[in-house]
Amino acid sequence: MKILFIGVDIMKKILENKNKLILSALNNTDKVLEVFNSSLEGISEKEADKRLKEYGLNKIPHKNKKTILKRIAEGFINPFTLILFALAIISIFTDILIPFFKNEEISFLTVIIISTMITVSGLIRFIQEYKSDNASEKLLNMIKSSSIVLRENIKKEINSENLTVGDIVFINAGNIIPADIRIIESNNLTVSQSVLTGESEPLEKNNSVCNEELESVTDYSNIVFMGSNVISGDAKGIVINIGKDAFLGDIANELSNINEIDTSFTKGINSVSWLLIRFMSIMTPVVFFINGFTKGNWIEALLFAISIAVGLTPEMLPMIVSACLAKGAVSMSKQKTIIKNLNSIQSFGAMNILCTDKTGTLTMDKISLKHYFDINGNENKNVLDLAYLNSYFQNGYRNVLDNAIIEYVEHNEKNFNNKELENYIKINEIPFDFIRRRLSILLKENNNIKMITKGAFEEMISICSYVYDDEKVSKITELQREELNKKINSLNDRGMRVIALAVKDIKINDENQLQDLEEIKKLENEMVLVGYLAFLDPPKESSYEAIKKLNEYGVDVKILTGDNEKTTINVCNKLGININGILLGNEIDKLNDDELKIKAKKANIFAKLYPHQKSRIVSVLKDDDNTVGFMGDGINDVLAMKMADISISVDSAFDIAKEAADIILLEKDLTVLEKGIIEGRKTYANMIKYIKITASSNFGNMFSVLMASILLPFIPMQSVHLIILNLIYDLSCTSIPWDNVDKEFLKLPRKWDASSIGNFMCWMGPVSSIFDWSTYLIMYFIFCPLFVSNGILYNKLGNYYNGADLANIKTMYTSMFQSGWFIESICTQVLVIYMIRTAKIPFIESRPSKQVFLLTFSSIIILSIVPFTNLGHHLGFVSLPKTYFIFLVPCIFAYILLVTLLKKVYIRKFGELL
Repeated sequence: MKILFIGVDIMKKILENKNKLILSALNNTDKVLEVFNSSLEGISEKEADKRLKEYGLNKIPHKNKKTILKRIAEGFINPFTLILFALAIISIFTDILIPFFKNEEISFLTVIIISTMITVSGLIRFIQEYKSDNASEKLLNMIKSSSIVLRENIKKEINSENLTVGDIVFINAGNIIPADIRIIESNNLTVSQSVLTGESEPLEKNNSVCNEELESVTDYSNIVFMGSNVISGDAKGIVINIGKDAFLGDIANELSNINEIDTSFTKGINSVSWLLIRFMSIMTPVVFFINGFTKGNWIEALLFAISIAVGLTPEMLPMIVSACLAKGAVSMSKQKTIIKNLNSIQSFGAMNILCTDKTGTLTMDKISLKHYFDINGNENKNVLDLAYLNSYFQNGYRNVLDNAIIEYVEHNEKNFNNKELENYIKINEIPFDFIRRRLSILLKENNNIKMITKGAFEEMISICSYVYDDEKVSKITELQREELNKKINSLNDRGMRVIALAVKDIKINDENQLQDLEEIKKLENEMVLVGYLAFLDPPKESSYEAIKKLNEYGVDVKILTGDNEKTTINVCNKLGININGILLGNEIDKLNDDELKIKAKKANIFAKLYPHQKSRIVSVLKDDDNTVGFMGDGINDVLAMKMADISISVDSAFDIAKEAADIILLEKDLTVLEKGIIEGRKTYANMIKYIKITASSNFGNMFSVLMASILLPFIPMQSVHLIILNLIYDLSCTSIPWDNVDKEFLKLPRKWDASSIGNFMCWMGPVSSIFDWSTYLIMYFIFCPLFVSNGILYNKLGNYYNGADLANIKTMYTSMFQSGWFIESICTQVLVIYMIRTAKIPFIESRPSKQVFLLTFSSIIILSIVPFTNLGHHLGFVSLPKTYFIFLVPCIFAYILLVTLLKKVYIRKFGELL
């Protein structure tokens, strides 16, 4: 249990906010309005402005919002930069302080270079993440959360941030509640408070006064809280607390301390990081003691060990990972795609199954009413009028079908008169739910109460015992049922969505009995079927090509819809989409998870689904070792979105769906997804390139340095040489996030697999060691004796030279050896990037980006020239004979050839290079 130490003033504020909620729950509406100086007509705009200045905007501290200082800290603070910082401190003692007190030459170079490494790594990471966050924030600002309020008795839509205490606000199904609200009117309201309490079951809320103080404020039935979401029904209420003063705001500090669960990707990155740190931790003391004992100079051994530690520390890893992810996010923002969770980019690329609804992806999402038939299949205005009354008077979630009916009547009916609606008084309603799949309205006209119900045909026909035919009510016959089914199926086959309409006269003495929801639900039986309405959402022509492209990229698209199978099949047929299998909701309920897993693997159309069935399908697909994405925009999609590896929504979606999404599209189009998948795979490819190159290079360097420390009578490379080598190599690697990726690599989804890094490291690492050892042998036994000591080996120099001559000749011998290994190291270490970045033949079959080419070859040219310059001589290098390059060129070609051959063998054994 966390203990939070909170200041007295803050504690008083929390208690004050809590007391407001309790006071509001225990008092009637009039008293609450009086306390908050409001009325049923709402507050005035002038008063709202005044209160906004007093209470502030309706915002709470966002746990993901980072200050500039926090961004900088995250850019610079990680295990690798901390190691470099520690090494810099040690270098200050060994290179500056100790020589200063001994009156010896002071060198700032190592400290400067290590500081440069830390600065470059941190700055690039900071800049890339800053650009990424800004790009996403600009797009997020385009998506405004709004609320419906009553101000000066005028209903208006405002930005939720401008909601203030005392406002009268309306909430409906699908809304995320924008503030702490005391309900003053309600209609079958159910709310999920799982974000606050962790309880998954929705709670019924109403406007009744609570009679006693409860232990938890979340238990009050007439209070709804910021951040919770409306599952069904609607309500009107008065705002009690906003922003940081809301119940959610009170616990915001605690919420911000909760860390996100590590994904397989972050776990993989962490495992690689600690593997490389362990290598460095083991090798550094081993090299220090070996060189200390064999060479006798412990200060020099310490400097060399520090340099090895710097060389083996992949300090650019956090920067490369962040730069790759941030670059992906920025690229996707240009495609009007908002990345809410940066790590989701990698999951986007790894996705091999996309589950999506039919509406808006396969279709235009422009539903229009085409027909309103009586039971005989004739256009009938009475059917249209009754449907309009049902859609107009409902207070809950008004869906696209409701909007289509209302739009058709108000725009196409010449005799439409809005004043006629005043003849009707709404008594109550039974809101739509995904079990009943229908909605009922109770209306009173001239003392006659009528229930008007519309919903899915199958569910409606099951509650109808009568039909309205030739202006009279008669018992429905089996023949009529069969004929109706044929007509509905015919419309479905033409791609139309069909809903049925029924009515029932309610005879009751006491209207108060119609306020009990459970009681009026019992009235939904023995109804009179009046007719049915047909809607058309035209197929989206681009969908076929988009799905074809997704399939080419290894993504299997599955349609999960609440609509019936015939309508979905019609749309698929029109678009030329192959149907591999169909599974219906009622069939799914009869299958256990193992059986469903087998069926779900084959089927690509799932129809007539309830929300929990969508979630279950996603779950079994995930259990079958798939990376599953879910694209949804409705209340019924949220369960499945939370279950998926990556959840995708659109800016027009319900608040609750956008909140659940990792990625938000500003266009509901599968074509945008294709671009996102490609970007995700590019991101993964360039990250894994750097990781595998660095891991194998460090593994090879470990063997090279270990062998050199044991066998050579001198330090194989000065510490400053290693530091410079590592700095330039790291700078050349900063171009990798911008590298090209082979088209073939992009064709398949790839999951993060840390084990493949170990295999790659053990195979490729020793190759560089072989050529390092070859360079040792050539330099030690041929070039150094030939061009420095008249054919005499280093260990025999004492037999021919003494005094100052011996010291000078040993220095020349060592310097030439170190210069030769330095140039060979930079050439092999940088050129291996080209070998490993692609499974193809470099340059011929696969070209790197301009950034990679320029940085890497600049590194080779600059460091190959350094030993021949005054700067190089000052650093302890010597000019190498021309014949050295006669050795170097074939050595590099042999290295490239061996890596290429080994690469082919590796691919044959493990299936892929990266």
